[in-house]
Amino acid sequence: MGIKQRSNAGARVVPGASPAGTATMRVVGATAIALAASMVIQNAMFVATGPPGYGDPIEEVLAWHQQNRVVVAIAVGQEALHLPLLLGFVTGLHGIVGRRGGAGAHWSRLAVAAGATLSAVFALYSVLWIGVVLSAGELAEPTPTFELAWQLHAAAFALALPALGTTFIGATLAAHMSGLTPPWQRLHGLLGGGLLLAAGVANLAIADGSALLFVGLPGLAAWLVWLFATGVRLARVRTAERPENASTDDAEE
Repeated sequence: MGIKQRSNAGARVVPGASPAGTATMRVVGATAIALAASMVIQNAMFVATGPPGYGDPIEEVLAWHQQNRVVVAIAVGQEALHLPLLLGFVTGLHGIVGRRGGAGAHWSRLAVAAGATLSAVFALYSVLWIGVVLSAGELAEPTPTFELAWQLHAAAFALALPALGTTFIGATLAAHMSGLTPPWQRLHGLLGGGLLLAAGVANLAIADGSALLFVGLPGLAAWLVWLFATGVRLARVRTAERPENASTDDAEE
């Protein structure tokens, strides 16, 4: 009768690599990938439809919203999805960091706090955008109330930039210090988050239509790249952390 015995010689012990911990890492990785993919689709949709900038004449803003109500409906629907995905990612990352010995725990707490703030700002951003598109359908020409709603929507977006930059930097350092990401992602995250913070300082000018907005756009792109790369690493953790020298021996009775 043959009895199969598995040898664990050469197995690499990694904090957080228990079956439950591995499953959590894969879920958090999938969450990051889903968030990045949804944001890429959302931005591609905007590029295709050519939305007005915050500094464009209010007549053009009104005309675009009257013609693209469905686009805005899809976009704000995606924002409703982004909120749980973002919060799920940053809180999940915080849990993973804690299980791996706590290195970078203070940075992961910063990411959670900043992510919660970002979620609140984007909720306001979406509510104001809903108000803009709903009022646009009833107007023959722009009104002061419509213009105010658009300006508040722009201000919410401008304020979201530093919140995203703080979330980005906190998550980057937490993941790096816990050994979850390679060195290039730390530099990538710090540069991208720094650009978002720099743009956020000029939030009043950006809300008024300043081209300083384009300082933050590379930071947003860097966030999407970092999210996807981190998500892939976490989702593949089982393969990466499987013992490389495990073997199966047969002992005969």
